[in-house]
Amino acid sequence: MRTGLLAQKLGMTRIFTDEGNHVPVTILKVDNCQVVAIRNRAVDGYTAVQLGIGTAKAKNVSKPQRGHFAKAKVEPKARLAEFRVSEEALLEVGAEVTAGHFIPGQYVDVIGFSIGKGFAGAMKRHNFGGLRASHGVSISHRSHGSTGQRQSPGKTFKNKKMAGHLGGERVTTQSLEVITTDPERGVLMIKGSVPGSPGGFVLIKDAVKRKAPEGLPFPAALRQASRAEA
Repeated sequence: MRTGLLAQKLGMTRIFTDEGNHVPVTILKVDNCQVVAIRNRAVDGYTAVQLGIGTAKAKNVSKPQRGHFAKAKVEPKARLAEFRVSEEALLEVGAEVTAGHFIPGQYVDVIGFSIGKGFAGAMKRHNFGGLRASHGVSISHRSHGSTGQRQSPGKTFKNKKMAGHLGGERVTTQSLEVITTDPERGVLMIKGSVPGSPGGFVLIKDAVKRKAPEGLPFPAALRQASRAEA
């Protein structure tokens, strides 16, 4: 099991295939994604890799975090995330993972925080149909209607779909196709939309519901390895 990647969502655009068909893609930026720490079974009880992306000003980083980055000998990162990996896929602290970690045609799962929309009604939040447009309904056309039963049980059950806070929660979009990668510029293009606002950070992992293609870099596509080959 390989590690994933941390990336920053830049926005959406489209690209054209050789046949002239346009494909909507999301552009993700992989900027200086480095290994900050590792977890091994002997000390932590499990194996994982902690990655950091971007840069942060030292004045905006807490003292414990500055010590954490100093121990790894890396610059303070804007965002940290941990990926479970197998023992043979552990990486060295300080290694930089590039966008070439994924290959075109591969399917990935993308995790991010959806755009917050505040308090929303039942029609927008849960796709309710609303009440009738006439015949007795007045000034409550978009309400969700009855929320319970009669005297028995005489209450509204938990998890009843009602109006409330919409968005701003962790969302996983599965089986998205990787269209193209550019390790030199750190650009990753994925077909379709991914959760989050432009400028937000997302986690990218190998798809769990799709078979991994042949030729995937293992344990990862590292910047040092690419420079040595060059």
